[in-house]
Amino acid sequence: MKAAIDVYYEEDRSIGVCIIFNDWKDSTPYDVKRVVLPPARDYFPGKFYRRELPCILSLLETIDYPFEIIIIDGYVHLKRGKGLGTYLFESLPYPSSIIGVAKNPLKIADKFMAIKRGNSNRPLFISSIGCSLEYAAESIISMHGKYRIPTLLKMADSLTRTMLK
Repeated sequence: MKAAIDVYYEEDRSIGVCIIFNDWKDSTPYDVKRVVLPPARDYFPGKFYRRELPCILSLLETIDYPFEIIIIDGYVHLKRGKGLGTYLFESLPYPSSIIGVAKNPLKIADKFMAIKRGNSNRPLFISSIGCSLEYAAESIISMHGKYRIPTLLKMADSLTRTMLK
């Protein structure tokens, strides 16, 4: 099983969504988990994991099975240390590959590959741990959807925003 996870924040709560799927080309999820969590910590540049990781781990605790691959919205590696994906990789109680998919370039990011999907000229920035960067990039490129953002990643983003309203 694979998972695409996204988290959004309000002043008084955080929303976590996990899109669970089997195959890279799936257009619909096997299952969807949504949780409302306490407010996240404040954001500090270069320390995004402090805000996001507790939310992701709380969300994953609600799911009864491990994932072979987890896709996050962000980077795995930073030039001066670990990124969110590395912290998640080290925090899981089971082995899993982490693939980071970032929509924007980050000067402090490290070990990533820019890819293009669909007709978009704007790249996605892919990073990974537990699997090769090439495999991670090929997998994201192969995901369902004809636009820059794969269908299931867009769904995770949309569902977190829908719960915020």
